[in-house]
Amino acid sequence: MLEKFTPNQRLLVAVALSFVFFIGYTTLFPPQAPNAEENTTTVSATNEVATQPTAAATQTESKASVVADIKTVTTDTLTTVSAKEFTLKIDTLGRVSSVILSNAKHNGKDGKLSELIASSGAKPLQIRFADEALNQAAAKTPYTTNATNIALGENGKSTIVLSQNLPELTVTKTLTFYADGHYDAKVALSTEKRYSLYLGQHPEIIEQMMTVVGGMVYSGDNLTTIFEDGDVEGRSLFSDVHLVSAFDQYYATIFYGFDKATQVTVERDVNNNPVTYLEGANNFTFNGYIGPKEYKTLESIDPVLVNAIEFGWFTFVAAPIFKILMWLHGLLGNWGWSIIALTIIIRIFLYPLTHKGMVSMQKIKDIAPRIKEVQEKYKGDPARMNAAVMEMYKKHGANPLGGCLPLILQIPVFFAIYRVLLNAVELQGA
Repeated sequence: MLEKFTPNQRLLVAVALSFVFFIGYTTLFPPQAPNAEENTTTVSATNEVATQPTAAATQTESKASVVADIKTVTTDTLTTVSAKEFTLKIDTLGRVSSVILSNAKHNGKDGKLSELIASSGAKPLQIRFADEALNQAAAKTPYTTNATNIALGENGKSTIVLSQNLPELTVTKTLTFYADGHYDAKVALSTEKRYSLYLGQHPEIIEQMMTVVGGMVYSGDNLTTIFEDGDVEGRSLFSDVHLVSAFDQYYATIFYGFDKATQVTVERDVNNNPVTYLEGANNFTFNGYIGPKEYKTLESIDPVLVNAIEFGWFTFVAAPIFKILMWLHGLLGNWGWSIIALTIIIRIFLYPLTHKGMVSMQKIKDIAPRIKEVQEKYKGDPARMNAAVMEMYKKHGANPLGGCLPLILQIPVFFAIYRVLLNAVELQGA
């Protein structure tokens, strides 16, 4: 049948078959979600995160824990950290309440500066105690600081100390900020208490088609688990975690560098969006980053951070393509010319497949008149007709699928290129 199609028609068939394959494969072999822990005692959420449901309620909802809706709490700014690329604010509850990027390339469509901290939901560095009485006290007790305004030089760093004196203990957060957007953190409690430390939410954005927004856990032996907004089910526990991220198309809030024994929990809020928090300790040290997912910046801070850049299904193909694009930009200094050069390189790389497909289609085209004669001769006997057609294909070395298969094999590469161009923040505003 394919011998009757033009090359363009065969291309359309190949594309359609590839979509059917990917959809069918995803349906039959869905990615395995991490095991949901059902009866684990969890540190309840802060005054912004409502109390966890009771055990009976949890069982009613398929034993899946649900983080209730997160309410907005109005606070004042305690400390402002200013750098060339960003302005960061910490509020009186010791949380990162605002991060605004200074570079105009990150501005929204309305020209406003990009705010990376969501107006609702948990904030980075937010603490929630297991003791509800402590939570009530913490919500009413502002932090104090040794510095209210900090200006970072181009390669500078500065340390601030935040303290909160509660009835039973003192919480001390020691934060060292760097001009590239990352920070070192230490949370110390004067008395041992159970608590959780929240990662925060991704920025509030208007999602583009084909982009993934939500949370990520990078753990174990290079295992990446994505929790997409609207699709989170139950409670997932992790250990041996390298980093956690709340991300959108271009930006991310990241915790990394904590002890491998630290338990990381991802739950869902009322909108089935991910809420991520870490199990704290009396002297808990880790690192954080809030900003664009720029490859060179993340790699210079810590190579593990480049794993926060995710291109979807075809990351294994997209990642090397992105590195080639970065290399070309280093040579040419222009993203437009770099993309053109990348396209030429990929076309050269794929030429053997393209050529093979063209040769196969030409063979089919050459024997098409003879195939038509055979079909007319045996039109009353389908079995003999098919046998004769296949014999003719074999005799002339033609494969009816030979023109489609090379095209199908190229489709993942084209999808990967699309994902790179869609998600690379380096191309934003280019």
